[in-house]
Amino acid sequence: MSVLVPNPGGRSSDELVPVGRTPSARQPGESDPRSLLDVTMPADRLRSWLVTIVITLVAGLVRLWDLGRATNEGTPVFDEKHYVPQAWQMLRNGGYEDNPGYELVAHPPVGKQLIAIGEWLLGYNPWGWRIMAALSGTVMVLLIVRIARRMTRSTLLGALAGVLLICDGLSHVQARVGMLDIFQAMFLLAAFACLLVDRDQVRSRMWQVCADGRLDASSWGPRLGFRWWRCGAGLMLGLACGVKWNGIYYVMAFGLLSVVWDALARRSAGVRRPWRGALVRDAAPALWSLVAIPVLVYFATWTGWFASETATDRHAALISDKVGWAFLPDTVRSLLYYQLNVLEFHTHLVTPKIPHPWESKPWAWPMGMRPMLYYYESGMPGCGRSSCVEATMLIGTPAMWWLALPVAGWAVWRATSRMDWRYAAVLVGYGAGYLPWFTNLDRQMYYFYATPLAPFLILGIVLVLGEVLGTARDHFERRRTGLLAVALYVGLVVANFVWLWPILNGEPITQEHWQAELWLPSWR
Repeated sequence: MSVLVPNPGGRSSDELVPVGRTPSARQPGESDPRSLLDVTMPADRLRSWLVTIVITLVAGLVRLWDLGRATNEGTPVFDEKHYVPQAWQMLRNGGYEDNPGYELVAHPPVGKQLIAIGEWLLGYNPWGWRIMAALSGTVMVLLIVRIARRMTRSTLLGALAGVLLICDGLSHVQARVGMLDIFQAMFLLAAFACLLVDRDQVRSRMWQVCADGRLDASSWGPRLGFRWWRCGAGLMLGLACGVKWNGIYYVMAFGLLSVVWDALARRSAGVRRPWRGALVRDAAPALWSLVAIPVLVYFATWTGWFASETATDRHAALISDKVGWAFLPDTVRSLLYYQLNVLEFHTHLVTPKIPHPWESKPWAWPMGMRPMLYYYESGMPGCGRSSCVEATMLIGTPAMWWLALPVAGWAVWRATSRMDWRYAAVLVGYGAGYLPWFTNLDRQMYYFYATPLAPFLILGIVLVLGEVLGTARDHFERRRTGLLAVALYVGLVVANFVWLWPILNGEPITQEHWQAELWLPSWR
């Protein structure tokens, strides 16, 4: 019989090929079933890693360049004022904050612990509280190169993904401030990478089952064995939730995506009941890997809180009659009480009658219509005049972000009409970080909440660039024209990033240059 399976040659589209017989039962000219679920990567493994390392080193140089410049007279800027001192408290007190009187601890500890590592290494200074963010932003470039290569089976497109992420203004600025969002974005991208490797591993195992002629042993298909990469995704998701709670949406989205991929792999191999097989064989292990492990990891991130005696609300169950759940241990009751206080804080963090001047709602994020000004000083020397401007503005590079809606529309069309799993995966990753914000529009929101969206936007753009570029089977002129178009676009993105460089890094510029950087009225 014939079922839909991926073309082992690495092309983007799927095609109908016959499966279900052993090699000895093949008809003349028929495809070898051992290749039906093949997930062959390009043969340039060594070159691809050299390309990855070079691009990652460039990313590190760009992210670290003059990292300590933009400060308020040597003190943190914007929300650094919350997380940088809390990280220092953690470093001083064994991994937890010690401000129960103030009690503005609005997020779990992982991001602040990472900031604390930098402060431990380099001291309480701008380089100290920003170095780990810069390294995390650099790791994201490495990850996206490998992710895009795996999704497209093209080292060139993987390299382009890395270049585009380097040149994304939002990712660049967030990797140069002591805030939390870049850490969560890194863990989420790492989780997505683990799921992609797991997907290929599953299809390789199904390939072996077909080759061994064991496919018909059960109408549900085979058991797929222990899946280390999916457990790795669960670990990364737990750490993402340990940075900010909205990582829970990715737990749900990636868990569903993994089970759907399992069902499609079973269907591709010719399993008689692929969806029921996925529910029976794969759903329970997925719950363990992508739900139980993240929960365990999340609570493990509170080890410092459990081990302390003076952490916020550490003994709330002993000193307050407002703490319920008497059937639970006092330490667990105290932590739940603390978590509910944090939840109440977020619930009541609504837009005031006079909004923050740089607040934005999610409908403005895809195209970066309302950026954020993190730092601004005027009357500074350094630009060839006696009075210069230094500013750091969080803004996504327009050459990419202004394409968000067309790319999303194209992705929806490809995912639904052509059943292209890659566009569907990108939509899941983007949607998990974007759509939940529409459920509570009264809440205060800012553009930096869109940080996890950037890599998925770039992956979507790279998939489109891959279609523009064409395949090796296309005519030479078609390939050359596609290559020219892709090169021109990437050049435009790089030029756009270079133009924005002064206001992404707080470089001194003239007032005229500052005004020229503000393209739209909503940027002012």
